[in-house]
Amino acid sequence: MSRQRVLIVDDQNGIRILLMEVFSSEGYETFQAANGKIALEIVKQHSPDLVLLDMKIPGMDGLEILKHIKQMDPEIKVIMMTAYGELDMIKEATELGALMHFTKPFDIDEMRQAVNSQLKGTTSHIG
Repeated sequence: MSRQRVLIVDDQNGIRILLMEVFSSEGYETFQAANGKIALEIVKQHSPDLVLLDMKIPGMDGLEILKHIKQMDPEIKVIMMTAYGELDMIKEATELGALMHFTKPFDIDEMRQAVNSQLKGTTSHIG
């Protein structure tokens, strides 16, 4: 069985590195993208199982990227990351198929549990 793939999309290098370390150590194959164009190339080439997607990315924003990902493959799971209480954007992201969102600064353990429960099919509930 091939390892499950996680794509991290964030324009902040530090966040990408942190999340890649966390999810690599969880046994996932990790990819990273600093913008929408790279993210969509990775989706096309590697079809990740789950995408951690920042809402605020210069150029193509998170919602736009989310729409494209869902058009390419509706099965890809997407978790949004947001820096502000952008409730209208979060609502729209949910309508577009995002599973949940984390507000920055997020609890890395909560995010790890959320990703594991989405990908490993465990029934642990958070909160």
